Amino acid sequence: MYKRDKAGKGGRKRLACLTLALLLCLTGCGGNPPKGTAGEAAVPVTLEEEVLAEAEGCFRYLWEQAQTDEASGAYGMVRDRYPGAKNVSSIAATGFALASIPYGIQKNWISQEEGRQRAEKTLDTLLSLDHEKGFLYHFVNMLNGQPATGSEVSIIDTGLLLCGAIVAGEYFGGSVQEKALELYGRVDWEYFLDSSRNMFYMSRSPEGEFAGHWDVYAEQLILYVLSAGSPTYPLDSGPYYAFGRLEGRYGEHIFIHSWFGSIFTYQYSHAFVDFRGLEDEKGTDWYQNSVEATLAARQFCIDQQEHWETYGENAWGLTACDTRDGYNGLQGAPPSGTDNRAHESGGTIAPAGAIGSMPFTPEESTAALKHYMTFPDLQGQYGLKDAYNLDQNWFDSDYIGIDKGISLLMIANYESGMIWELFMGNENIRRGMENLGFAEKK
Repeated sequence: MYKRDKAGKGGRKRLACLTLALLLCLTGCGGNPPKGTAGEAAVPVTLEEEVLAEAEGCFRYLWEQAQTDEASGAYGMVRDRYPGAKNVSSIAATGFALASIPYGIQKNWISQEEGRQRAEKTLDTLLSLDHEKGFLYHFVNMLNGQPATGSEVSIIDTGLLLCGAIVAGEYFGGSVQEKALELYGRVDWEYFLDSSRNMFYMSRSPEGEFAGHWDVYAEQLILYVLSAGSPTYPLDSGPYYAFGRLEGRYGEHIFIHSWFGSIFTYQYSHAFVDFRGLEDEKGTDWYQNSVEATLAARQFCIDQQEHWETYGENAWGLTACDTRDGYNGLQGAPPSGTDNRAHESGGTIAPAGAIGSMPFTPEESTAALKHYMTFPDLQGQYGLKDAYNLDQNWFDSDYIGIDKGISLLMIANYESGMIWELFMGNENIRRGMENLGFAEKK
């Protein structure tokens, strides 16, 4: 029921431009050469090759920065960042890596058997890790598989991990699918539910204290789909309809926004759930909502380019990322909070912001990718690095796993809808969507 080629009102025209966009040549679409760079960037010839080059860099990160020592207790766990944080893995990045395996096989970067073995052995690891009622620790030590020092148990990172496991299970079937179902089925969703507010907590500390609530819209939509479709501990649609839906506008774009306006919040659940052409019982079309949010985020950077040299029509998508002063999870664009003061912007751009929006804004996102590839200092062994800031003459030295992950999965959906098709093919996910009241848009 949910596997179809629909883009929602306003989205069909943008997706229809995909074929034309792939035929565009390197010259004539990227604007002026970047300031403050030296040497020639070794870039592909066509836009299609540029997209593929970045996808391959992302895939290589997720594949190569995984633990492959089977005696470690952390086989398959993917490094949170590289070259920093040498021994720390992220379960969300590991989920993105599992979902990336079918794409890597399709592109002939790895063999079917290599992919199957990596997926199955990673699931074996995940089933052996410390957990609380099925919920996993956000960060794991790559040397021994133990929770990283001070790491919390995270419901959203567990959710993203489960999504990747489901994608791999649907692709390979057999024992891989059985283990993915076991991982999913052991999660007791009620354990993380604050029944007094009918909302999920965000985390549980190592001392056992729950903290925060998913009380407004953000990247958490996937949690409601997973919990409503659970084969063992299903919840009703109550938590999904309990969180706040803050509607705001920027320019001509009106949409339900997240608290910090960080663009990843409009992407993560959409990497897996195909919301195109669907609406819930309140009439919300989350796909079109992300289209509007993405266009607004781009317009904000265009409007701010007089203040920040980095920003412009091809450099946009403020999102949680590295900055020269360290990681900043508050980076975003208006509307934000209740008074448009919750977000921060300081001239830093992460390529994953625009690239992770490719299914929403294919023309604008591919133009941004092309622009980023003109900066030699932004490129490296795994494609585009995490972030840069021309105002500070700063280029990041690190890659971040979740940013490479969202970039890859959204490129895959931009090209063919591959991740959407696999994920929505799972019977539990289809049931979850139905239980939440999603139906074809009228």
